[in-house]
Amino acid sequence: MTTPNRSVVAVAGGTGFVGRAIVRELAARGSHVIVLSHLPPKATTDRSIEFRQADVTRPDSLPGALAGVDALVICLGFRNSPIEAPRRGRTFEKVDAGGTVALVAAAKAAAVGRLVYISGAGAASDAPRHWFRAKWRAEEAVRGSGIVYTIFRPSWIYGPGDKSLNRFIGFARWLPFVPQIGNGRQIMAPVFVDDVGALVADALVAPAADNATLEVGGPESLSMDQIIRAALRAQGRHRLILHAPSALMKLATRPLTLLPSPPMTPDAIDFIVQAAPVDTGPLTAALPRHLTPLAEALASYLRPRD
Repeated sequence: MTTPNRSVVAVAGGTGFVGRAIVRELAARGSHVIVLSHLPPKATTDRSIEFRQADVTRPDSLPGALAGVDALVICLGFRNSPIEAPRRGRTFEKVDAGGTVALVAAAKAAAVGRLVYISGAGAASDAPRHWFRAKWRAEEAVRGSGIVYTIFRPSWIYGPGDKSLNRFIGFARWLPFVPQIGNGRQIMAPVFVDDVGALVADALVAPAADNATLEVGGPESLSMDQIIRAALRAQGRHRLILHAPSALMKLATRPLTLLPSPPMTPDAIDFIVQAAPVDTGPLTAALPRHLTPLAEALASYLRPRD
């Protein structure tokens, strides 16, 4: 039960990597946080957090889940993203786009007062990649909702529990080299997941973020190789980075698309090797805060090897 004047914020996708950071930050700031997930509700001893079951691919499950909600944060991701599994219903179009459209409709019906949508750097109606077009469709639903909104377009998000940078760290524990698909020169503005959580919480109370679309990145623009080397330094490790050509890896993974749940696909490889540059000027103007440099963030959760 919530107390008077205490904001109630629902986080769709609140059990995911980014969603968990948003939930933590909102709860720490005193909000009553409702975690929406397609999984059965969890028991929790934290009275500031409540779990409700809601499947974005089943719109009929959403209205009740948003009862009493003041603000909704949409942070969706399907299992094993970005590896799509169409036969399992795990695609950008069905979950990111269709799920967001369904959530926005339910939010309007529930008189939710504010929306925050986590999109992606590169979203556009004419984007060459279908995942960016799906993100754009979701953004359009948010913009056309009539509800006050903030849309964030993050670059590459990292932190404890991520499935990308931590995979490279895992390779370094067992191999004398770190394998990487592509040439490692794609430019990112890596942003610490805790900073994303803080920015979302800021946006819910900052008038400067009203009806704004903001690109999000950390304070540095780095190549993927530079990011991996920084993670290795944080652990006191020295490894070669061995690059596998993207075209060869796409050819090798093409037969895997015949599986119901492929471990890798050519499209996922394109997703992995894409650049994600951002312009954080508008973000800094609207929501000024210290964004954590990569080395500082890595040091907070990576320890030198024994």
